[in-house]
Amino acid sequence: MANQEDNFKKVISHAKEYGYVFQSSEIYDGLSAVYDYGHNGVELKKNIREYWWKAMVQLNENIVGIDAAIFMHPTTWKASGHVDAFNDPLIDNKDSKKRYRADVLIEDYVGKIDTKIEKEVKKAEKRFGDNFNKQKFIETNPRVVEYIEQGKSILSRMAKSLEKEDLADVKALIEELDIACPMSGSKNWTDVKQFNLMFGTKLGASAENAMDLYLRPETAQGIFVNFLNVQKAGRMKIPFGIAQTGKAFRNEIVARQFIFRMREFEQMEMQFFIQPGTQQEWYEHWKENRMKWHLSLGLGEENYRFHDHEKLAHYADAAADIEFRFPFGFKELEGIHSRTDFDLGSHEKYSGKKLQYFDHETNRNYVPYVLETSIGLDRMFLAVFSNSLQEEELENGTSRTVLKLPAVLAPTKAAILPLVKKDGLPEVAHEILEDLKWDFNVTYDEKDAVGRRYRRQDANGTPFCITVDHQTLEDQTVTIRYRDSMEQERVAIADLKSIIHKAVDMRTWLLKMEDQRA
Repeated sequence: MANQEDNFKKVISHAKEYGYVFQSSEIYDGLSAVYDYGHNGVELKKNIREYWWKAMVQLNENIVGIDAAIFMHPTTWKASGHVDAFNDPLIDNKDSKKRYRADVLIEDYVGKIDTKIEKEVKKAEKRFGDNFNKQKFIETNPRVVEYIEQGKSILSRMAKSLEKEDLADVKALIEELDIACPMSGSKNWTDVKQFNLMFGTKLGASAENAMDLYLRPETAQGIFVNFLNVQKAGRMKIPFGIAQTGKAFRNEIVARQFIFRMREFEQMEMQFFIQPGTQQEWYEHWKENRMKWHLSLGLGEENYRFHDHEKLAHYADAAADIEFRFPFGFKELEGIHSRTDFDLGSHEKYSGKKLQYFDHETNRNYVPYVLETSIGLDRMFLAVFSNSLQEEELENGTSRTVLKLPAVLAPTKAAILPLVKKDGLPEVAHEILEDLKWDFNVTYDEKDAVGRRYRRQDANGTPFCITVDHQTLEDQTVTIRYRDSMEQERVAIADLKSIIHKAVDMRTWLLKMEDQRA
């Protein structure tokens, strides 16, 4: 556990040092659970957003995008259920005066059980070597089976209690599991209470005439209220999807784990409108499709898993999370939800306007069912960044810190380095920069010895370093160095564009999704 915490501290420190993420309003001692993205962070974030948009919208003929406003009519949130049911179960520790989400305390307890399972598996792997059958071991080892059953039983009980709003049993479960306050070690807990997470605000020039509004807690509702607008204007036929990326706001009382849980965050959501009765096949389709998108980035298949929901929202008939192995354990990265006709049906009821689709094939009107995929852009950023940050021991006995970002997402694709700041080398380096900048985000670096510059670009996540030396003046070749392997080769300046393009082109990366399908 201590090692996990140390690794996570390194992630946070590196993110600040290299201009990826800063604490908001830091000169005023910061604002809790609010963060700013620096010059590198904003590029990485943009690249993740574009990678999602291309896969979701551009490559699907029947999916289009919108950008709905953050402010929405307040009845929207009544219809969506957020006014009455958008709550977190909170519990206070009487001694430390710290507040926690009761469900997270229980999930973290189960996370420790998962860690025990992993330790058993690793021990067995060492013992049996190449003959080790991981799946069989997990299914048959008595201790592992007991751990799995224990975890399932705890989560199942919690889900049922939360569904019934039996908050007394949630507290009882915390006490039975002997869960202590992470800060103080105290087990002196208050009762569990529900807390609504929406931020309220006002719309209007004067206080007496102002309308009570909310900052949107999710982007999905902007899609639902625009269903007919998009369907008619785009002449869309079911099945079709509407995608959106944008800011959402939640008054997280227990915000923690850096950018994993923030009060102001960005979502990438797609609502897929389907014929009632087809939801199961579309649910399976989008589960498979979204996992392939994640795996196309090469962050390691072992770092992902599906988690099927024990507790379903009242409107859902199926729900699963894609969980990622963050530095603090497996946590939700993306949700895939079969939402039935709740959303459009509810807005139809509250607005008094019909939100139906006339299906020419079946010759009938119906309220479409919805299949949702929803991913947190900030969480995706953290998944990519934390997985890519590595400390490597080198053959010469030294070590290096390297940020092995997928090249397609890296903020800067190449750094152009003149070997020395004289003899016309900077001028040639700038010519190369001027040519490449039309196609890629590139940078120029002439400060310090070239070895030190390589290390700096490694830590920055830059996939290529291009060094201009005296030979360049003779034969128009440069040395290109590859971040991940540290290998260097001599190439013609004229070939640089195609070499970089091959490594960072979204088409090349996204085609891996097709390869997995084959």
